[in-house]
Amino acid sequence: MVDKSLLEILLIDYRWIVVLFFLLPASFLYNLFYSVRSKIIFKLNSAPKNHDIKVADIQQQVKKWRESGTNAKMCTGRPGWQTMSFRKPMYKKSSYQINCNLVDVLDVDINRKIVRVEPLVSMGQLSETLAALGWTTPIVPELDDLTVGGLVMGTGVESSSHIYGLFQHICVSYELVLADGSIVQCSEKENSDLFYAVPWSYGTLGFLTSVEIKIIPATKYIRLHYEPVVGLQNIIDKFEKASRDTKKNQYVEGLLYTLNEAVIMTGEMVKDSEVEQNKLNDIGKWYKPWFFVHVQDILKRGKTTYEYVPLREYYHRHSRALFWEIQDIVPFGNNILFRYLLGWLLPVKVSLLKLTQTETVKKLYENNHIIQDLLVPTSTMKKCCEEFDRLVNVYPVWLCPFLLPNNPGMLKPSAGMQSDLYVDIGVYGVPKNRRFHPTETTRAIEDLVEKSKGFQMLYADTYRTEEEFRRMFDHGLYDKMRKKYQCEAAFPEVYGKVNKNVRD
Repeated sequence: MVDKSLLEILLIDYRWIVVLFFLLPASFLYNLFYSVRSKIIFKLNSAPKNHDIKVADIQQQVKKWRESGTNAKMCTGRPGWQTMSFRKPMYKKSSYQINCNLVDVLDVDINRKIVRVEPLVSMGQLSETLAALGWTTPIVPELDDLTVGGLVMGTGVESSSHIYGLFQHICVSYELVLADGSIVQCSEKENSDLFYAVPWSYGTLGFLTSVEIKIIPATKYIRLHYEPVVGLQNIIDKFEKASRDTKKNQYVEGLLYTLNEAVIMTGEMVKDSEVEQNKLNDIGKWYKPWFFVHVQDILKRGKTTYEYVPLREYYHRHSRALFWEIQDIVPFGNNILFRYLLGWLLPVKVSLLKLTQTETVKKLYENNHIIQDLLVPTSTMKKCCEEFDRLVNVYPVWLCPFLLPNNPGMLKPSAGMQSDLYVDIGVYGVPKNRRFHPTETTRAIEDLVEKSKGFQMLYADTYRTEEEFRRMFDHGLYDKMRKKYQCEAAFPEVYGKVNKNVRD
């Protein structure tokens, strides 16, 4: 047996010690620094001027790449460990890296109802900036560290998506630096083909430098209804009914705790005067139970109830526990003593978890863990839930409805689809099925999603062949834009950035 060093023992056998005494304090200080920095920069209004300087620098870097002979394809210089995906993108090692320090909210235009941001602005940063002004984006993906660029180039979905669609559908325009170093603006009316091709393109059409996003007025609180439901068909019926009632329900979400037990949550913004103080619950406070545990307690009681929740705390309700992933990293994290004494340090940053991940931990994680979001029509929801239960048996399962408009681009309903309502089935955790195999099981799930005329989110591992990948995602407009903007020599294709081989 090979002796392990003290550092290896800490990082593998006692990883919770590293998380508790290093990663949690580091995460807290990192978040504090960037929160203060963001407020100062926004208040001084220096970001718009600096933005032009930063974009000019990206243009110069692209020019140098062209002068170097264009032998290696370009990508952003952002280290792989800083991304929210649990995987490290190894393609960066062989790529020509362009530094893009684009981290600021640029402007909030109340008259146009638009916020303009740089792509590395996080959801926590954006929601905090807008909340202070009484506004919000129609869709706020729940994890604090998700970035605008990742949600545009990848995807974003939240409990208001049954009304507004995916994150890309609330975006008004994009600014990009192209392969020839030029800047282009695109929207529904200007360079519309490029505008529709950018989402899901994973940085393979150009460097995203700013995004304009719709904003809507926000109240301070929402009324959140919890309905425990038993029986899979009953769960699906109530979930779909709530999702289609867009006049009543501004927010819809389901948490599936077993194949036949769930809580369906619906919510709507309310005025301060409507809030019943005895029903107010600050779910985001450090000493509160993790949200999924709070909901599970309601399921155990078996009674429909409601409460009033601060809007921003609702938006980020899954951040502290990373949905429920943190329970496998800090098993005692929901203990009342831990919450009161150290809960204010949460959430731990995924980027720091990845930075301290040894190869042994990485292999253990890949072989004994699944993280996938599958986007399927609600008409196939029952079959998919049953198959996920059989293949992985991971709970809770996240259920989030979304509208999928028939817009041009890589993601749109299949021809002949009867329903435009889809559901994101989020499966995160350690499979209880002893037959789980990372490759074979994921392949089986991908096959199920394809047969269901659905889509796989690409932040996680995909085992599709390139032919299978192109069957799942419409490349017609994307290929046209790749050719028009001379991307073939400049950027890899999407498949070349997301397939499993470049994440090992």
